[in-house]
Formats: sequence, C-alpha cells, structure tokens
Amino acid sequence: MASSPLYVQKGFGLKKQIAGLLQNDYHSRLVDALREGGHTLVAGDVEVRLAKDFGFCYGVDRAVDLAYETREHFPEKTIYITNEIIHNPYVNRRLVELGVRFLGDGYSHADVTADDVVILPAFGVTTEEMAALKAKGCVLVDTTCGSVMNVWRRVRQYVREGLTSVIHGKFNHEETRATSSHAREDDSHYLVVRDRDEAQLVCDFIAGAPGALSSAAFLERFQPAISPGFDPEQQLQRIGLANQTTMLSTESLEIAGMLRDAMAARYGEAELEARYKSFDTICSATQDLQDAALALGRPGDLDVFVVVGGYNSSNTTHLVEIGGEFCPAFHIDGAGEIRSAQEILHQPLGKKEHEPAYGWLPDGPVKVGITAGASTPNRIVGEVIERILEVRGIDPATVLPTITPTRLPVV
Repeated sequence: MASSPLYVQKGFGLKKQIAGLLQNDYHSRLVDALREGGHTLVAGDVEVRLAKDFGFCYGVDRAVDLAYETREHFPEKTIYITNEIIHNPYVNRRLVELGVRFLGDGYSHADVTADDVVILPAFGVTTEEMAALKAKGCVLVDTTCGSVMNVWRRVRQYVREGLTSVIHGKFNHEETRATSSHAREDDSHYLVVRDRDEAQLVCDFIAGAPGALSSAAFLERFQPAISPGFDPEQQLQRIGLANQTTMLSTESLEIAGMLRDAMAARYGEAELEARYKSFDTICSATQDLQDAALALGRPGDLDVFVVVGGYNSSNTTHLVEIGGEFCPAFHIDGAGEIRSAQEILHQPLGKKEHEPAYGWLPDGPVKVGITAGASTPNRIVGEVIERILEVRGIDPATVLPTITPTRLPVV
C-alpha cells in the first residue's frame, strides 16, 4: 500500500527532533565502550563477554523511531497502538508515558475515531483488523517489519498457487496470527506447527506412517492452529512452508527437510515440484543474533549465560535455548531481576512465569556471557552489566571512569 495522508510507512522526517529523546531512552555509554573494546570487560575477578550481535535490529529500530516521530508529529491527537509495538516492557512503558494508548488495555476499537492516529506494531496486524481500522478513516502509522511483510508475500504466493501454508511458528503470536490471516485469502488454508515434535505428527500423517493420527485426531490435536474448515486429507496434498521470522533457524531448516521427505514418501520425487515449496523466511537479524550467541558459547569456558529481553519475546527465548547448550542460561527482562550474587529471578524455558534461582553466579573468577533479544535496548543491556558488577562488589564507575551509570542501584 502506497503512503497517503491516512497511511504512513516512511516516517515524518523528524529524526533530528527525536534524536535526543531516543539517545536518552535507549542508548548506553557502557555498551558503546564495550563494543569499542572488543566486547569484553574484565573487572576484578569478573569477565563479561558481550555477543558480537545483540539487541535492537533494524526493524525494531525503525518501529520505535516511527512511534516517537508519530508522537512528535501529532502532539495534540489521541494516539493508539493495536498491541505491544515490540516485546520489551521498557519500550512499551515509555510509549505509555508519552501518551500512547494501548488497545486492549483499557481501550478498544470502539474508542477509535476518524480524528485519531493508530500505530500498527512491528509484528503487523491481521487483515481483518487492518480492514476495520481503515474503515474508521483514522491515520494509520504502519511500523510492520519488512521481514514480516516478506513472509506475507510468500504465503500470498502460496495462495495463488493453490498451496496450503504450513507455518513454523507459535499460533498465538501476533506475527503468526497476522501471517495466518494472509494465508486465508481466497478461502485458502493454513496449519501452524510449533516445533519438531508437531512437525513430525504432520509428516507421519502425510506419509501414512504406522501410528499416524487419524483425520479426527489430527483436527483435535491441531485445533487452535488450523484454519476453519481444515481437512488434513485435502489440505496437506499440496503445501508451502513459511516461518515466523523469530523462530530458531536450525529447527526451521530441519522441519523443511522433514516435510520434504514426507511429501516425497507419499507422492514420489517427481511430484515434489508441484506439491511442496519451502523458503527460509527467518529474518537475517534473528539469524545474526543466533549465530552470535553460538559463537559466544562455543569456546565452552563461560560459567553463566545471561539473556536479556521481554519474557514474551520469541527470538529471546531461542537465544536462551542456544545459551543453555553451553552453561546455565538465565532469561531476565532487566537489571531488577538480579537480586544479589546468590539470587536471580528468571524465566526458565518452556515456562510462562519467572521464578528465583539461587547460587546463579559462582564465587571466585567467573566468566559471564551476555546477549539480548532483538527488542532489547542497549540501555537495558548496560544496566544488566552494571548490576552484575555491583552484586560482586564492583563499582562500574571505577571500572570505566568515563562511563556514567545509567540507573539507580537496585535495592
């Protein structure tokens, strides 16, 4: 959709006006110094190693910039956002402080009028929600990530070719809900698989493997993650694979191979070109973060791996999964979760609530790996590093005298 007075994608030309506010809200001089110093800080008996790639990606940077520009451009208008702009509590809290109203958090679509402005988040919105908002006649500011739009283009191509879209993702994630809505155009169908285990169930059904689910059992098993009217016998005859952009890349590639083999087993190699298509739609920034996390842990000498990011951030949880391959890994959303050198509040993989872990930071010389999800500002990463030093009795200001700590001490 081309930009128009009621639809904005490219911003308002206000980058200079918001630069100071963004600098204060999201940047960290400590992180800048670490980058310039080879991503390693040694203080006393603590060595902090920062991943080469971490934190804000281009799409997140753009979304946040555009949200701030929107507030600057429309100082007197009521501004809504359909959901969290990204999965980071600090960023979303700052938007609330700037006067942005979150739909679903005390406000509804019924409150939106033609005089208002609505920001669409980096994950995008469903085709149904987009149509409803356009009908309002309000200004829409679209911060949807380009990588997400690339997935939409892919599934719409599948629709044109008469393929069912099989989406490796989380069916209740905002991005996958939006992608699924595009896969429904012209009454086409979709199926969302979360991981290898679910993909294996699909492959067994396609190949007619012994013990495969019946059609009825298949529908019951995948009920929340399939399109209305889905018939596995019909809809799995011709499929195209896409991915939620923040999934674990290695798993997506494995699932692509599994589905290919299942289709070949059922229909033969000669039929594959007509019956199965697959394109890697993991975004390059997600891949870079995952590769950097692997590189950080691969030497095998880290004692602790700390991953910083929102607890509902998909790409962050996959970084925790990678870090946990090498040493104890802890997912936290900010410095306040580090209670002491003995206690940390974190969210373990596969759980929905964070919980305490004790003895998380070993005594004596310790090497701590740090990375952050694509929605995590450098400011939060810097605060976490400061806090790790503090709980070991090290004043960050004495380690780097030119660096001003960005946060008050946690008590």
